[in-house]
Amino acid sequence: MSSQFKKTVAAISVPVSALLLLVPGLLAQGPPPAGAGGRARPAGGRSTVGSQGPLPEHAKFSAEQVDAGSTLFLQNCAFCHGKEAEGGESGPDLTRSKVVSSDKNGEAIGSVIRSGRPEKGMPPFSLGDQQITNLVAFIHSRQDAFLSQSGNRRGVEESDLHTGDAAAGKRYFEGPGGCTKCHSATGDLAGVASKLTGLRLEMQMLYPREGKQKIVVKTPSGQSMSGTVEYQDEFTIAIRDAAGNYHSWPTKEVSFKIDNPLQAHVDALSKYTDDDIHNVLAYVQTLK
Repeated sequence: MSSQFKKTVAAISVPVSALLLLVPGLLAQGPPPAGAGGRARPAGGRSTVGSQGPLPEHAKFSAEQVDAGSTLFLQNCAFCHGKEAEGGESGPDLTRSKVVSSDKNGEAIGSVIRSGRPEKGMPPFSLGDQQITNLVAFIHSRQDAFLSQSGNRRGVEESDLHTGDAAAGKRYFEGPGGCTKCHSATGDLAGVASKLTGLRLEMQMLYPREGKQKIVVKTPSGQSMSGTVEYQDEFTIAIRDAAGNYHSWPTKEVSFKIDNPLQAHVDALSKYTDDDIHNVLAYVQTLK
């Protein structure tokens, strides 16, 4: 953990030890282990997350259902909710969703998938019952993984991090911070504080876990295609082009070059003062 981050949490008006215990879970990446469909529980069989209170038991799902749901989620949901369901382009973090927490057998999640939420920009999906069950299995597995990694501890409330000056943060954002070179309060950051809150919002600001990386792919036929990275592992590379179309190839069949847009965040860490961090966070918290 960097000395800069330690200085940051030291200035936050909540116990530092509690924040440091939360960070490993918040930074953890990757899919849950096989068989992670069951919720990790403390003694007594109940869990809590944030201020949501006791969570109900949900149906136990097989590893096969979780794996199948992972593929469906990547194809249908990841563009908005992120490939690990932790929030993305326009959709909220499902690992802390109250809808997911209250769901037992897919009745709440399934209803949202089938009907959509047009008022929030989510369309309905025409999927079969088994496909929806598999999606439910994967979404529950992601929330289970978050609960397990965070030790079922109380999350840091947004109010705990209201220690900066939003006006000063806006001046830094638009001026010496250079944030407007890549970001816009009315563009990519519009509504960000409604999707991410508390420590997750601060961590995304300081150590963004994923961004829309630009990529140029040269296909086996010699054609060049550009877009943003949607998925990447040792075997597969997938992009979404400017028209919103999804393309994927085996990595061994194509060549590609990725431009990491997060380098500016890395460079900024050596320039921030503690006041800068808290002030910019206070400003970002107003973007709801």
